[in-house]
Amino acid sequence: MRLADRETAPTETRDRYLAVGDSRPRGSSLIYDPPMSGPWSHGDLIARREQLGLQPDVVAERTPTVGVWLETPVFVVEDTPEHLISYIAPGARFRFPTGEWPTHPWSAREEWIGHGCLMVQRPQDHFAVWHFWDGPDREFVCWYLNLQTAFVRSAGGYDTQDLELDIIVLPDGTHIVKDDELLEDRVAEGRYSPELVEWIRSYGSELISRLGSEGPWWDRSWAQWTPPPEWVDPELQQP
Repeated sequence: MRLADRETAPTETRDRYLAVGDSRPRGSSLIYDPPMSGPWSHGDLIARREQLGLQPDVVAERTPTVGVWLETPVFVVEDTPEHLISYIAPGARFRFPTGEWPTHPWSAREEWIGHGCLMVQRPQDHFAVWHFWDGPDREFVCWYLNLQTAFVRSAGGYDTQDLELDIIVLPDGTHIVKDDELLEDRVAEGRYSPELVEWIRSYGSELISRLGSEGPWWDRSWAQWTPPPEWVDPELQQP
């Protein structure tokens, strides 16, 4: 079965689990000069860059648009040979390139609003496990298998590319496929090739099959993680 044929989330569920944000008091902006390409230490502030044109090596057909179109400061929680865990803090300032570029889906936003997002990713995996919390008590609400290219370390951070398709996994193990219907739009825009879209859907189907047989297989204890209170309003130094 194609992912597009699977049930999608009802509007109220999508609003709760997918929206970035509730309101919060603003603190003073923290500005860091990120270190080089790692290994990084707990608390280092580095850049997470979304780079158009990154894609799995197994996809032969390349897309023409290449370059960084979003840069976000993230705190390093853990950096080991097994995984890189980073955190988008409340108030993290987004940086978009100037000039003639495709419009990033987040381009109308200046910063991350609401509770932060913890991202766990392993080398060579083409997805990361995003953790979301909600409400005044910071209740854990879902994991988000964010399909993205395997991260590549670079000066001051790491590069990846969002692959649009996502799988929301609720605490009871229920999963919801998100944004399959947008993949054809990405082909029309020239951002993805038809071959890449076919690969994305196949990779997503493998993750869904694994969820069906094993349930959430990642370390679920990170759902109880709490960030240091001073990790708010980060901003990267201008190059």
